[in-house]
Amino acid sequence: MKRNAFAMRLKPGCEKEYKKRHDEIWPELKAELRKAGVSNYSIYLDPKTHTLFAFQYLADDATDDTLAEKEIVKKWWHSMKDLMDTNPDESPVSDPLIEMFHLD
Repeated sequence: MKRNAFAMRLKPGCEKEYKKRHDEIWPELKAELRKAGVSNYSIYLDPKTHTLFAFQYLADDATDDTLAEKEIVKKWWHSMKDLMDTNPDESPVSDPLIEMFHLD
Protein backbone atom coordinates (compact mmCIF):
# COMPACT_ATOMS: atom_id res chain seq x y z
CA MET A 1 0.00 0.00 0.00
CA LYS A 2 1.34 3.43 -0.94
CA ARG A 3 0.41 6.78 0.58
CA ASN A 4 -0.36 9.62 -1.83
CA ALA A 5 -1.01 13.29 -1.09
CA PHE A 6 -1.69 16.29 -3.28
CA ALA A 7 -2.97 19.85 -3.08
CA MET A 8 -5.73 21.56 -5.06
CA ARG A 9 -7.25 25.04 -4.86
CA LEU A 10 -10.83 25.94 -4.03
CA LYS A 11 -12.29 29.21 -5.22
CA PRO A 12 -13.15 31.59 -2.35
CA GLY A 13 -16.76 31.33 -1.21
CA CYS A 14 -17.22 27.79 -2.56
CA GLU A 15 -16.55 25.90 0.67
CA LYS A 16 -20.15 24.96 1.49
CA GLU A 17 -20.98 23.84 -2.05
CA TYR A 18 -17.76 21.82 -2.33
CA LYS A 19 -18.60 20.03 0.94
CA LYS A 20 -22.21 19.46 -0.16
CA ARG A 21 -21.18 17.91 -3.47
CA HIS A 22 -18.71 15.60 -1.79
CA ASP A 23 -21.28 14.62 0.84
CA GLU A 24 -23.43 13.54 -2.11
CA ILE A 25 -20.62 12.00 -4.20
CA TRP A 26 -21.93 9.69 -6.88
CA PRO A 27 -21.85 5.98 -6.00
CA GLU A 28 -20.51 5.12 -9.46
CA LEU A 29 -17.58 7.51 -8.93
CA LYS A 30 -16.79 5.93 -5.56
CA ALA A 31 -16.91 2.51 -7.20
CA GLU A 32 -14.50 3.63 -9.94
CA LEU A 33 -12.06 5.01 -7.37
CA ARG A 34 -12.16 1.76 -5.40
CA LYS A 35 -11.75 -0.27 -8.58
CA ALA A 36 -8.61 1.77 -9.34
CA GLY A 37 -7.15 0.85 -5.94
CA VAL A 38 -7.88 4.11 -4.10
CA SER A 39 -8.88 3.83 -0.44
CA ASN A 40 -8.87 5.88 2.75
CA TYR A 41 -9.34 9.02 0.64
CA SER A 42 -9.74 12.26 2.59
CA ILE A 43 -9.73 15.91 1.54
CA TYR A 44 -9.06 18.71 4.01
CA LEU A 45 -9.46 22.46 3.56
CA ASP A 46 -7.13 25.19 4.78
CA PRO A 47 -9.68 28.03 5.01
CA LYS A 48 -6.96 30.70 5.14
CA THR A 49 -5.46 29.78 1.76
CA HIS A 50 -8.35 27.87 0.12
CA THR A 51 -5.91 24.99 -0.35
CA LEU A 52 -7.42 21.52 -0.44
CA PHE A 53 -5.11 18.82 0.92
CA ALA A 54 -5.95 15.36 -0.35
CA PHE A 55 -4.62 12.12 1.11
CA GLN A 56 -5.27 8.58 -0.07
CA TYR A 57 -3.91 5.09 0.04
CA LEU A 58 -3.13 3.41 -3.27
CA ALA A 59 -3.01 -0.36 -3.63
CA ASP A 60 0.31 -1.74 -4.84
CA ASP A 61 -1.40 -2.61 -8.14
CA ALA A 62 -3.43 0.64 -8.31
CA THR A 63 -4.53 1.92 -11.70
CA ASP A 64 -5.26 5.46 -10.48
CA ASP A 65 -3.20 6.82 -13.38
CA THR A 66 -5.98 5.70 -15.74
CA LEU A 67 -8.81 7.43 -13.87
CA ALA A 68 -8.53 10.53 -16.08
CA GLU A 69 -9.69 8.39 -19.02
CA LYS A 70 -12.93 7.32 -17.31
CA GLU A 71 -16.14 9.06 -18.38
CA ILE A 72 -17.51 9.23 -14.83
CA VAL A 73 -14.34 11.04 -13.71
CA LYS A 74 -14.58 13.51 -16.59
CA LYS A 75 -18.25 14.12 -15.72
CA TRP A 76 -17.29 14.77 -12.07
CA TRP A 77 -14.56 17.20 -13.11
CA HIS A 78 -17.06 19.04 -15.30
CA SER A 79 -19.50 19.28 -12.39
CA MET A 80 -16.79 20.67 -10.07
CA LYS A 81 -15.05 23.14 -12.41
CA ASP A 82 -17.05 26.12 -11.14
CA LEU A 83 -15.66 25.57 -7.63
CA MET A 84 -11.97 24.91 -8.24
CA ASP A 85 -8.94 25.98 -10.22
CA THR A 86 -8.92 23.66 -13.23
CA ASN A 87 -6.80 22.71 -16.22
CA PRO A 88 -8.03 23.04 -19.84
CA ASP A 89 -9.39 19.44 -19.67
CA GLU A 90 -11.44 20.48 -16.57
CA SER A 91 -9.32 18.35 -14.23
CA PRO A 92 -8.44 20.08 -10.97
CA VAL A 93 -5.10 21.83 -10.84
CA SER A 94 -3.26 19.41 -8.61
CA ASP A 95 0.22 19.57 -7.12
CA PRO A 96 1.84 16.41 -5.75
CA LEU A 97 3.09 16.72 -2.19
CA ILE A 98 6.34 15.22 -0.99
CA GLU A 99 6.20 13.21 2.20
CA MET A 100 8.64 14.72 4.68
CA PHE A 101 7.72 12.64 7.74
CA HIS A 102 5.66 9.60 8.60
CA LEU A 103 4.95 7.88 11.91
CA ASP A 104 3.13 4.54 12.11
